[in-house]
Amino acid sequence: NLAYTGLGLQAHTDNPYRDPVPTLQVLACIENSATGGENMVVDGFRAAQILQEEDPHGFDLLSGYPARFAYTGTKGVALQSRRPIVELSPDGELTAIRFNARSAAPITDVPFDEMPAYYAAYRRFSDLVDDPAMQVTFKLAPGEAFIVDNTRVLHARKGYSGEGHRWLQGCYADKDGLLSTLAALESAR
Repeated sequence: NLAYTGLGLQAHTDNPYRDPVPTLQVLACIENSATGGENMVVDGFRAAQILQEEDPHGFDLLSGYPARFAYTGTKGVALQSRRPIVELSPDGELTAIRFNARSAAPITDVPFDEMPAYYAAYRRFSDLVDDPAMQVTFKLAPGEAFIVDNTRVLHARKGYSGEGHRWLQGCYADKDGLLSTLAALESAR
């Protein structure tokens, strides 16, 4: 698992092989004295909108055919999902992004004649999330944390050196609980 190394990580969705995917991720910094290791976030919905403007057919392919994601861990663990990279509601509204090249499994649901266009759209989406102009970069200090909507915001990490220490603790929560609390507070006004 590259997350447990000092290598940089491309902007991605966590656990895309789970169904449902965790909707909120909390990442808390315990110690961060290593050189490098800055966090980056990218609005996946904005990347999808740009792709739709530039390549409507490619957008339709990424939203119309399921990608496959897989994780095989210790004995007895084999998580898999089949969902589009760009998920839309029945009325066409963006609802989720699932993008993680490290967890991608073979694409088998796209018709053969559409494969070149599908992979071109995939590469363009990947280029968009790698574009520094699309990224917000920051370095967490001990005691700080950030919460990210894992169905919209892709997160990444720059590589860091072996000198110093970097210890971050993460957990997941479901967005529906947060949205329920916000709705209840708003209705109580």
